[in-house]
Amino acid sequence: MSCIEIKALTQTAETHAMLVDMLIETVAAGGSVSFMHPLAPDAAGAFWRKSLIAAARGERAVLGAWDGEALVGTVTLLLDCPPNQPHRAEIAKLMTRVDHRGKGVATRLMSAAESFAVEKGRTLLVLDTATEEGASGLYERLGFTLAGEIPDFALKPHGGLTGTLIYWKRIGQSR
Repeated sequence: MSCIEIKALTQTAETHAMLVDMLIETVAAGGSVSFMHPLAPDAAGAFWRKSLIAAARGERAVLGAWDGEALVGTVTLLLDCPPNQPHRAEIAKLMTRVDHRGKGVATRLMSAAESFAVEKGRTLLVLDTATEEGASGLYERLGFTLAGEIPDFALKPHGGLTGTLIYWKRIGQSR
């Protein structure tokens, strides 16, 4: 996967359309990323518009994995934390296009998000993932520590409850 390039995303019509398609595809495939199936394009579009506006304000970073001209993955790093938590960031909305899964895209995105967080002076990353069909194996391979599980945390995209696993990782100087 050496042809994959990771870079911060900005609001362009082409990027926005690819993000919308990826979110809809992820939810349809059962990805637990806060939305229910079927996901309307307008709802996906509104989410990405707000997310990229927040990124432009520096409240988050939306990183994309590019395979040539195709956006094949994304991850969001939430930076807008309360005043007593300036040292941490949260990983959200890690997604890889179905045809690019298992090829290291998510690992590359997570590495880039961690590096970006360190550049922003963050020393702690947190995230959550669904208990069922989540990415816990990936996060544990990347050095995240399981803090615990909350049962019945959210609905799965196709219905039914799932728990969430909460993870953390020290990064940067205080490792």
